[in-house]
Amino acid sequence: MLKKYIIVFLISMVPLIELRGAIPYAVGFELPLLPSLILAVIGNMIPVPFIFLFARKVLEWGKDKKYIGGFFRWCLEKGEKGGRKLEAKAGRGLYVALLLFVGIPLPGTGAWTGTLAASFLNMDFKKSVLYVMLGVLLAGFIMLIASLGVFGAISLAK
Repeated sequence: MLKKYIIVFLISMVPLIELRGAIPYAVGFELPLLPSLILAVIGNMIPVPFIFLFARKVLEWGKDKKYIGGFFRWCLEKGEKGGRKLEAKAGRGLYVALLLFVGIPLPGTGAWTGTLAASFLNMDFKKSVLYVMLGVLLAGFIMLIASLGVFGAISLAK
């Protein structure tokens, strides 16, 4: 069981997958829900401060490099696009918009993209991390409910 918990933790750290993949994994393998949710949230949050403080600098440095430049430019464009989109929709409620952007589990949203967008918008570090964490918790609960519904329906169909 420890191995499966470690997998939940690691999946939740992967960009674009995050806890949106870790929670269904945990539910599918019938791991206890509360420890799985806690591990997924922690795993999803560990990269957030590093993304906010360093990702933009690393991406700017690497955008002109021969082998990695294309991927780094793609990441920069995604962060800038996410930031513009967030700012346009939010107006004065930018932090609430950040929470919802991270918290509503849609393709292209999540802690990685939201944190990168907050960095591009020069939002306050502490407030950004707090609102990203609230968004991660919201996404965790949404994914938990959705996963329980899907796997519950599958077990009923057997």
